[in-house]
Amino acid sequence: MFFDTHAHINFKEFKDDGDKIVKKTLESGVCFINVGAEYKTSKRAIEYASRYTEGVFAAVGLHPSHIWIEEFFIEKYRELALNKKVVAIGEIGLDYYRIDKNQEKTKEKQKEIFKKQIELALELDKPIIIHCRDAHDDVLEILNSYFKIHKSKLRGIAHSFLGNYKQARKYRQMGFKIAFNGIITFARDYDKVILDTPIEDIVLETDCPYLTPVPYRGKRNEPLYVIEVAKKIAELKNLSLEKVAKETTKNAKKIFNL
Repeated sequence: MFFDTHAHINFKEFKDDGDKIVKKTLESGVCFINVGAEYKTSKRAIEYASRYTEGVFAAVGLHPSHIWIEEFFIEKYRELALNKKVVAIGEIGLDYYRIDKNQEKTKEKQKEIFKKQIELALELDKPIIIHCRDAHDDVLEILNSYFKIHKSKLRGIAHSFLGNYKQARKYRQMGFKIAFNGIITFARDYDKVILDTPIEDIVLETDCPYLTPVPYRGKRNEPLYVIEVAKKIAELKNLSLEKVAKETTKNAKKIFNL
């Protein structure tokens, strides 16, 4: 079994064949979490998960890039998060990659919404799925402020990890797992991070429909391609594919209490 901890079958790219992709994925022995980026895709993630008795789960949250498009109403997200199919709050975090001219205002707004969603996760005792781009120092500072108080109750994964091995260690010291996706199949920038991170702290993801791995580059990504990510990790860490599948699935189930 393989576990894709971050998929977006709930996005418009799958509007015509989403359920077909889900069935194919489950039949191939791959479970996955549909992750929301705003209210409508969070709600849709739950709708998908509710159609299947097992193997499909949901996460709900407001992505930092959407905070100017949609207001964060905690009551609405709390109502979604109470659904039994919701296993995490996400994807949430900070994204400084494309900052408008009101840079500091944007950063502070992102931090404010990030903290509110962390507090929702703590209230509901759910893990968080962190989106971070060009903002690891600020994300780690915020997480550490909560970790000092809540310890192991604060938990989750660093999604689509693009930081360095020292930053990965800091996440791991707070109990977070590091998630790798198709990027590692065509970029060598993260080999050192993978080698430095014990298999016990790694989870797999696709971030589909984006970041399609080799050998499917140029095509729409899907949860089934998480196997290619596992193959690359097995190659880099000199482990069997079976070992990577078993350990990363175990890690995902532990984090998401499955």
